[in-house]
Amino acid sequence: MTTSLADHLRSLPDESLAALLQLRPDLVVPVPADISALAIRAQSRVSVARALDGLDQFTLQILDAARLTRDPDEGTTATDAVLAMATSGPHPPAPTAVRAAVGRLRALFLLYGPEHALEVVPAVDEVAPYPAGLGRPAAELDPRTAALCADPAKLRRTLLAAPPSARAILDRLAAGPPVGSVPPGALQAPPLGAEDTVLSDPTNGGAPTGSPVRWLVDNRLLVPISNGSSTTSGTVELPREVGLLLRRDSGPLGPLRTSPPPVAAAPREAKAVDSAGAGQTMEVVRHTEGLLEQLAAEPAPVLRSGGIGVRDLRRLARTAGLDEPTTALLLEVAYAAGLAGEMELPGVTTTRYGADQQVLPTGGYEVWRAASLAQRWEQLARAWLTMTRQVGLVGRRDDRDRPITALSAEVERAGAPPTRRGVLGVLADLEPATAPTPEEVQDLLDWRAPRRSRGREAAHREVLTEAAQLGVTGLGALTSYGRLLLVDLTSADERGGDPLGLHADVESGDPSGAARALDALLPAPVDHFLVQADLTVVVPGPPEPALAAELEAMTELESAGGASVHRVTTASVRRALDAGYSADDLHEVFRRRSRTPVPQGLSYLVDDVARKHGGLRVGSAGAYLRSDDEALLTEVLADRRLESLNLRRLAPTVLSTPYQVGRLLGALRDAGYAPVPEDASGSTVLSRPRIRRAPARVLSTSWTLDPVATQKLPMPRLLGVVEQIRRGEAAARAARRAPAVVRGGAAGLGGGPVPVHTHSEALAVLQQAVRDRALVWVGYVDAHGATASRLVKPVSIGAGYLRAEDERTEMLHTFALHRVTAAVLAD
Repeated sequence: MTTSLADHLRSLPDESLAALLQLRPDLVVPVPADISALAIRAQSRVSVARALDGLDQFTLQILDAARLTRDPDEGTTATDAVLAMATSGPHPPAPTAVRAAVGRLRALFLLYGPEHALEVVPAVDEVAPYPAGLGRPAAELDPRTAALCADPAKLRRTLLAAPPSARAILDRLAAGPPVGSVPPGALQAPPLGAEDTVLSDPTNGGAPTGSPVRWLVDNRLLVPISNGSSTTSGTVELPREVGLLLRRDSGPLGPLRTSPPPVAAAPREAKAVDSAGAGQTMEVVRHTEGLLEQLAAEPAPVLRSGGIGVRDLRRLARTAGLDEPTTALLLEVAYAAGLAGEMELPGVTTTRYGADQQVLPTGGYEVWRAASLAQRWEQLARAWLTMTRQVGLVGRRDDRDRPITALSAEVERAGAPPTRRGVLGVLADLEPATAPTPEEVQDLLDWRAPRRSRGREAAHREVLTEAAQLGVTGLGALTSYGRLLLVDLTSADERGGDPLGLHADVESGDPSGAARALDALLPAPVDHFLVQADLTVVVPGPPEPALAAELEAMTELESAGGASVHRVTTASVRRALDAGYSADDLHEVFRRRSRTPVPQGLSYLVDDVARKHGGLRVGSAGAYLRSDDEALLTEVLADRRLESLNLRRLAPTVLSTPYQVGRLLGALRDAGYAPVPEDASGSTVLSRPRIRRAPARVLSTSWTLDPVATQKLPMPRLLGVVEQIRRGEAAARAARRAPAVVRGGAAGLGGGPVPVHTHSEALAVLQQAVRDRALVWVGYVDAHGATASRLVKPVSIGAGYLRAEDERTEMLHTFALHRVTAAVLAD
């Protein structure tokens, strides 16, 4: 006699129930009302599918063995029967490995019951209808096929008579799945022997053989399955007995592998892996900063359908010197890290796209720039690991044949974080500095979680490519700091979140283990440079933030990398003067920062540009041009390159133009002059670039690798949940003992106390129970309008409320008297 799952769960101690909830956290969202509700949820299709998704290939094969060895009448199996089938192949696994797999299945309650009478949760057959890739028994498909399978000798002879083209179909279906679609007319094509109207079959040596599918169906080796449509096309299924016979060389479950497949590649040198990865992290941070600076200078309009346009992505890629996929990746990561966002432009529309939003850096970008190089990279890497975006979709076409753009909603994929965790988890479980090929990574994923990895080969390759581009891996292997970052995020998931921020090293500003490990690999930031005679400035390492800001203001970048090269030009000096630097300030910066003597040519260049700088003053008239040097104004007025400005002399020291200040400044500078703008009071207007930032985006304070998965709870909380379920079970049992009238059913069924029907009589019973301090069954209507009952001991009645104590929970309850429907004294 079998035992239901609910009865089996009731017999378990609290620790075993808590262990089940820890392995399958989706069972407690929301908390079940009682054990029966827990059992129903544990057998539901969705919950069983989640449990199966986390099993490795070997454990799934052992579960298939349990399904195949079930007794047809009782529906149960035994551990010994599972062990016998699993070890019947040519390369049997160790019995201890089989028993360990059965133990894992029993811990998940996909199998339950004693070892001699194990039951399989029914939803397993719904989620995976073909155990071990075998079809249904012939008796369930076709009586004539069942008769053939009942005669083993005849079945072997029929298989041996199959032509090669038909045998190839059988071998394919025997490997699983056992069903296949047939093209229209295949079942009506002439079978073997009808050669008159059949073309030659090159697979069968040139002899006309007809349709191999028709031959298999006619010889009862395949059974057509009705699909509700015309019989000219449909599906065929390979009976289980035929599949088992075809698997006689590999065993009924196919090849069994108790451990992951080996990796052929030898481990690389750990230092080389870390060095390659660290060099890439520097490039990632540099390119990300360059892209954000480009967005600050020329924000990208947001399309009405979301995201940024293809032309804007190409413009950013061309300016940054990157390809479009890498540009899209860095933009998505920067957006996920809170460094970029949208800014509303009320009342402004662009003629190009008609959008009213622009993408540009946020206020958090300034904080990010001030952090160390390792911390900046870590923020980007954490965002990549946890963002629900599949960047590889950018550039493809959607269902409506429209291009998928960067930062658009079409790139959203909730399964992206667990995919990255799975791929990097494979690399982390290997020996350090091991660099497997993409094919080997896919084989490992197929063994670790075959149900999850099926059909996601392209996404797995994208993760490997992105990890290399971001510096998480180096030379194809996981870096040491990448391993620490993955461990940090995984442990945060296992802790079940950090609502109090006790472990938030990144948010508190303290470097994490990954950042400290990366810091040790990167060259130390430098606070100096080397000025050469050709006015080039060589920075022998990553510059400190203050030095980087000074170089950005005073020089032009020529080449970047571990050691960057800048050049001082007339335009860069004038830009620094426009930003508020004086000639003395520039001389002081070069003297203080340079480890080589400052070339005389650089000093002359700064002094010469500074002497000319501000000799002309520009204001609004349209615009006016003012100078104390009348000869200089005469020269400008006579300059034929400036005829388009329509300059005219208002006074010996003032010229005016109908055009705006910006055009006047640009034309004068193009002609070689060095004007500066001034305001209405005559004060110089500093031309520092106006910094525009998008509103800061609120990011989640907790980083999780799988936003879809249910949060795991610690064991003390799970024991509290079990206690709550036990209380609900006790309440359900007590409610089943309540009289029928209290439960809302018909009165007078069976023996027991006489029910009270009127409200006044119910109040009389309650008053008597208060005087006698007796137990009473109270029927009432709860806040949701549902009828409920409770066994309580009334304490007092007054002001329209009944106050009573529930002896089982030792809690005091208050009932509104107008909601009480019945009251019956307990025996």
